Amino acid sequence: MYTGLKHLHSGLRYVVLLLLILAIISAISGLAGKKPYTEGNRKLNLFTLISGHIQLLIGLALYAMSSMVTFNDMSNVMKTANLRYWTVEHISMMVLAIILITVGHSKSKKAMDASAKHKSIAVFYTIALVIILAAIMMAVGKGFITFWGF
Repeated sequence: MYTGLKHLHSGLRYVVLLLLILAIISAISGLAGKKPYTEGNRKLNLFTLISGHIQLLIGLALYAMSSMVTFNDMSNVMKTANLRYWTVEHISMMVLAIILITVGHSKSKKAMDASAKHKSIAVFYTIALVIILAAIMMAVGKGFITFWGF
């Protein structure tokens, strides 16, 4: 079960990244072109939010099942790059990114005009994307994963 979830989590990241990029492009285009906020925009932003939350839930399940995550000896965890990354850094960055996506989506729903809706998505989703890419690149740079999978 753990291996299957790990592969699902690894593959779903591309869906989340693609949806985030599309939502950001759509929001920036809408903002720059003073376009109306359409039902298509709403659905794209909602699917991005949902895929991010699903990815987070799968990640939390993996976090609970992982042998790499340990709280028994936190001083050792903080000294060991691999353990620190998976126990502290990865989850912190990803939870923060999903919070930003959620806040951006919520603000866009509450905004009254199209410009404010597009701006909310553009700002919050872009910051979330940067955090997600940074977390992925940290893992790739440290040799914990390859960009194409675990």
